[in-house]
Amino acid sequence: MDLATALRQASRRLEQAGVDAPRLTAEVLLCALLERPRSYLYAHPEETLSPEAAARYEGMLAERMAGKPTQYITGRQEFYGRVFKITPDVLIPRPETEHVVEAALEFAREARTVVDVGCGSGAIAVTLSLETGRLVWATDISHAALAVAAGNVRALAARVELVACDLLAAFASSSLDLVVSNPPYIAESDVLRLPREVREFEPRTALLAGPDGLGVYRRLIAEAHRTLRAGGRLIVELGDGLLATVRAMLGAGWNDVRVWPDLAGRPRVLAARKRGQAS
Repeated sequence: MDLATALRQASRRLEQAGVDAPRLTAEVLLCALLERPRSYLYAHPEETLSPEAAARYEGMLAERMAGKPTQYITGRQEFYGRVFKITPDVLIPRPETEHVVEAALEFAREARTVVDVGCGSGAIAVTLSLETGRLVWATDISHAALAVAAGNVRALAARVELVACDLLAAFASSSLDLVVSNPPYIAESDVLRLPREVREFEPRTALLAGPDGLGVYRRLIAEAHRTLRAGGRLIVELGDGLLATVRAMLGAGWNDVRVWPDLAGRPRVLAARKRGQAS
């Protein structure tokens, strides 16, 4: 079977299975199999797939039609212009989270100590380190996630120190300048409303945050206030519709609250400054 035929048949099957963007998905999977760019598929449509490659492609298509996200099949996802290796042990980095990086960069270059909480694949921490040239700390409670992050730190040659702990438990009071996080914010009662790809394949610990979806925000705000120096900043990604609630959680210990929208105009990132005179 040549590449053109393989793509045509795969696209039709994916479409029949109800997979979004079937042609693009067929191309991405085939590119991952061949370790070639998409342009290669169009430049060499007559190239023949070996029986072994065809069997592997069939397996990839079957996984996607069963609901497994493309990124977990290929083992990679682009974030902020770089390719990160991922596994089902970590959340798939999403374009919306790039807004967290953009917000953090406004403060990270002047911060002495930066921590990414719940780092998952390490996408935020690695990106901040590479964009600023500075050391960034990253924490996660999942040792499996930290193993994925460690691979990305090595592959991208970032200055990131990984710490296994719950939120900021490993850090002393008033020792940090910037805390960044894309925390879990899905309510347990909403899990059945999630798309199948998310509900059945992405790690629950990276998605769910108690009955109301606010459990991690509550704990993180308190931990950030404990560990940040006066004048330090907390930056978090916001779930849809959570701006007012999270802002109210900050209380009197914070000021200079700023909000960044995503490309759809929804509040996506919140930053707050710990009250007090910066040293």
